[in-house]
Amino acid sequence: MSMRFTTKARRGMVVLTAAAALAVGVAGCSGGGDDDKKPKTSASASKGGGSDPSTQENQSEEPLAELKGPDGLLLQITSAQRDAGGFVTVNGNLKNDSDKTLTLPAQLSGNETEVIRNGRSLGGATLIDGTGKKRYYVLRDTDGRPLTTTGITSIKSGVAVPVFMQFPAPPNETTEVSFQLPMFASGTIQISG
Repeated sequence: MSMRFTTKARRGMVVLTAAAALAVGVAGCSGGGDDDKKPKTSASASKGGGSDPSTQENQSEEPLAELKGPDGLLLQITSAQRDAGGFVTVNGNLKNDSDKTLTLPAQLSGNETEVIRNGRSLGGATLIDGTGKKRYYVLRDTDGRPLTTTGITSIKSGVAVPVFMQFPAPPNETTEVSFQLPMFASGTIQISG
């Protein structure tokens, strides 16, 4: 069996891996019943009296960045990990710090027609390598779907939803990039790995 893959096959494998990880994370954090009646959008947070929405390994650590968004939305970036396959996966939590349920702005999906056609996502996120003077957009699979958390339309007050975004990796010597998401403050993050 050959270990060489085409770009199309590699992206397909990344999508399957990301989908499997997200499915395992959501299933492991659901705590039983389907109280929210929302498919695959979030684990129920704070229902057991704890302050953390899930038991992700990075939640006990200090976030790499906290970016304020509109109406009390907060994005806490917990990791930016470089993969051997030439990708950077940014993980974090999208939290509603307001006292009401918030509908996520459509602008978070970005303005690319192909991404918007695939539904709500965080497809508008970018990484900026100031040294190399390059902007990196969220990767897409072969069907144009962004390699990021999708399907979140609203978040209840006090709830934090685990999110991820995958980008092409900047050169290995680039370890610090600026992270941007429409309608949020930008922040500098460190890439590990």
